[in-house]
Amino acid sequence: MSTLLHRDPRTLLPDLVDWFEEPFVTLRPYLGQPIRVEEYVEGDRYMIRAELAGIDPAKDVEVTVGPGYLTIHAERSDKIEGKHRSEFRYGSFSRTLALPANADEDGVTASYRDGILEISVGLKTAQKEPAKKIEVATVK
Repeated sequence: MSTLLHRDPRTLLPDLVDWFEEPFVTLRPYLGQPIRVEEYVEGDRYMIRAELAGIDPAKDVEVTVGPGYLTIHAERSDKIEGKHRSEFRYGSFSRTLALPANADEDGVTASYRDGILEISVGLKTAQKEPAKKIEVATVK
């Protein structure tokens, strides 16, 4: 059976105690991606969904696309003053994703709703040439 531990918030080093309890949590920014994404193909579109809660997409998000890659850059700022505890991450976040070989960099759209940035990338369809019949010559 587990018990709840009540810690006095007035202790000298409450953050140091938390660090010793879960030593790898403090390394999370270096171990994981700060922007979590889902990637999938839907019809003739390559879809990317990025979790970016608490931002203003008009001011705080920039999506750039280049040959074979897409970069999402976001900023989340904290305006709370005084003492408080937060497990939210603030600052700049960036993530670069490889695009499929047949991605159309000109056919990219992005929208934001309920904390999710959704990016849709068009996929080029290869034009199949009709099969050509090759004459086989007889060599004498």
